[in-house]
Order: sequence, then structure tokens, then C-alpha cells
Amino acid sequence: MTVESAVRTVVDGRAFLECPRWRNGRLWTSDLYAREVISLNSRNEVRVEATLTDQPSGLGWLPDGRLLIISMVEGKLLVRNDESDPESLTVHADVADLATGKLNDMTVDERGHAFISTFGFEFRSRSYVESAVLIHVNPDGRSRVVADDLLFPNGSVILADGGDDRVLVVAESMGNRLTAFDLDRAGTLSGRRVWAEFGPEVPRTSVRDAMAAAQVAPDGICLGGDGTIWVADALHQRVIRVAEGGEVHDERRFPTGVFACAVGGEAGDTLYACAAPSSSEHQRRDTRDASLLATRI
Repeated sequence: MTVESAVRTVVDGRAFLECPRWRNGRLWTSDLYAREVISLNSRNEVRVEATLTDQPSGLGWLPDGRLLIISMVEGKLLVRNDESDPESLTVHADVADLATGKLNDMTVDERGHAFISTFGFEFRSRSYVESAVLIHVNPDGRSRVVADDLLFPNGSVILADGGDDRVLVVAESMGNRLTAFDLDRAGTLSGRRVWAEFGPEVPRTSVRDAMAAAQVAPDGICLGGDGTIWVADALHQRVIRVAEGGEVHDERRFPTGVFACAVGGEAGDTLYACAAPSSSEHQRRDTRDASLLATRI
């Protein structure tokens, strides 16, 4: 079901926003090429939460409330030790030796287990699509590879039923699908399976070929309620709400490309989308035409 609803601009003039999260009444997001993590309050006032020397990406929190930040190129997971000091960053885990290419997005569970996706290859239109790994970082910083042969793993979420059963779902941007794993309390994954498939597997001959063949390029994702997942479709300027098996329950269209999403707002009824004319690094790193958009759900 496609729903036409008003889209408003929450903030603009940014480089390239990614990995939005709603927490404690604020919307948090990374600006890759400005090398900042920012948050916004209900009046859309921006506060700089962290300043990096590298590109920030995935965000999460340890049980004690400290902010975790992906340092994409350097291959590190950073922790902010003082919420009043944007530069109070130390290394929580160095996973560069485990990573396949740059680090990407991340989800962190309530016990502090972090799951980090990786690129797998240098992302260019003519690049061959090589498989990538998913990295698990324990709350104490110990790390290991927990899944491989993923096609540009990107955003991820944890589905829970209120008991001990939990499922980690990972978007494979070059795989035309969402992939699921059973997740136990120690952070161990098992039972790998396709959670939602949007079409046949796409060719790996190049990024360009893969994108031309894909029905959906699942990028950032977030929980949608009732066991569904909101998926930012990097190909079609939309965010779709998907159930297990691939049925689309809802679709929200935007006036430009959207690459990540989060549900938040004081009433939990706002869908935020990280928007930009494209995701190309060479087009975005020196520009300031990215924005954060929002619509009611």
C-alpha cells in the first residue's frame, strides 16, 4: 500500500547522513563527510555529539549509556566516554584485521553486543560485488567474525518476542534480500535463512549490473512494529514496510534518494529518512545538500 503523506525537512545543509537512531527524545545520526555525530531535539535544534578524524557510521549504546560509533575507514569501534565532550573517544574494539573493506552499519543489543556490517569491496559502479563479513563485538571489546558470504551487508535490526527468542535481520544491499539469524543472549548466531526476498539474486559482475537487476536495494532499516521492518530502498526514493516473507505492507515516497530510516518522535509516529541526491562518495563529500526528512506514519 502506497501512502501519500506530507514530507517535511527536519534539517538540511548536511554532507551525507546515515544510521539514524531515536533515543531519549532525540534523533541521532552520523554525518559521514562532515565527520560528526549529531542529535536533534523536538525543535530540530542540532547538537554535535562526537567529532571524529574518520567517517562515522553505525551508532549504538552500551548498557551504561556510553555511545558507540563506527569509525568506517580505520576499522574501529569507538566509545564516547564523556557525553559533554564530543572528542572524548577511545577505541572499544579494533576490528580492521577482521573486516572485509570498510565498516558499515551496526546494531547493538541491550547487553552491549554489537554487530557490525562491512562493505566487502571498494564501492564503485564498476566494482565486482564481492562477499563480506558480519563482525560481533562483545561488551568487553572482544571481536570475531560471525557470518560471511553476505552481499554488502548494511543496516540491521533485532526482532524480539518479549521472551528469549530473538532474531537478527541484516539488509543485503547487493543481495536483493533481508537475511535472518537466530540470536542468543551470548551474541551467538545460528539458523541463517532468507527473511525477505525481493526478487532473484542479482549478478555480481559489477555494482552497476547488480543495481540494474535489483527490485529493491535495502540500505538502512528499522523496526516497523508487529514484526515488520521499515526498509530504505536506495534505488527508488522510498521507504517500504516489509513482513517476513517479503510482503510489502506500506510504502512512503520521498522527493529524493533515501538511504536510511528510523521511527521516533515523542509519540513514536514519525518516520525519519536520511536523504541525498545520491550516495556516491565523490559526489557527496564536498557538498552540503543532504537532509533529514520526516513523515507521519
